[in-house]
Amino acid sequence: MNKFYLFCAAVISIFALGAGCASTPTELPSRESKIPSDVAKITPTTDVNPVKSLSDEYENPIPLPAPVNTAGGEDSSFVLPDGKTLYFFFTPDVRIPVEKQVIDGVTGIYVSKKIDDEWQNPERVLLSKPDTAVGDGCEFVSGNTIWFCSVREGYTGIHWFTAEFKDGKWKNWKIADFPEEYKVGELHFTSDGNEVYFHSDRPGGKGGLDIWISKKVEGAWTEPENVSAVNTTGDEGWPALSPDENELWISRDFGLWRSKKVDGEWTKPVLMFSPLAGEATIDNEGNIYFIHHYYKNDVMLEADIYVAKKK
Repeated sequence: MNKFYLFCAAVISIFALGAGCASTPTELPSRESKIPSDVAKITPTTDVNPVKSLSDEYENPIPLPAPVNTAGGEDSSFVLPDGKTLYFFFTPDVRIPVEKQVIDGVTGIYVSKKIDDEWQNPERVLLSKPDTAVGDGCEFVSGNTIWFCSVREGYTGIHWFTAEFKDGKWKNWKIADFPEEYKVGELHFTSDGNEVYFHSDRPGGKGGLDIWISKKVEGAWTEPENVSAVNTTGDEGWPALSPDENELWISRDFGLWRSKKVDGEWTKPVLMFSPLAGEATIDNEGNIYFIHHYYKNDVMLEADIYVAKKK
């Protein structure tokens, strides 16, 4: 269904075999220490499929510098509206099977802070007790709450969880599922928390993955509605709202598309960045952060977080 679901499926298979994941060490290894020595960092000058802006609203995108991007895979980024905190998923080698990634000691969610206009060394976001087998990803952060997908010991299948940031740590993680039949994939909440956009291949859509919206009424999530204006018979996924909630960004056909809200209705999306651009996240200044995957001969080599500045 999507990258993280494939990742989770592999973790589930590990649990089923009784292999478990590596124990969380007292001192976590660095991300760089797990990147294979034969992997060379790809740059825009060596990229065989360089991504470009297709709109005069944005500068051409550039990759974030080290220490955020490495020769490994940085993926599924989420920037807070102030543009000073960036969450993302990392795995050191996208070429190896995901069942090996989850036991390497570094694959998971990270966060980097921007201080004096420079991104700091990312730190691991721990969302489980030590020595617990988990696979976490597809994070969304609002205030002191993080939503994330996870497969973990004690649960069957993939579930949504939340955790609370308290006393400098993420604590009180708990299951926070939607009704199972909604089939909620990666998501984005409105600022008031009362609407959630998500992608799903649930029945009743136009085909493949579609974008859906569910509303919270008296504490319960309503039956999802298809956001028909942005969907096609192909795959539309990874929705992201701009901070003012007047733009809806989606991933389609290996590019990033934007729909604008006009008179309360979403308009037909326009292709904004291509090729191999996806999973947008937007700050208050309108800057777009997204993932660019590097391919050669139809093989993915790595992934980086890019930013396109609003002019």
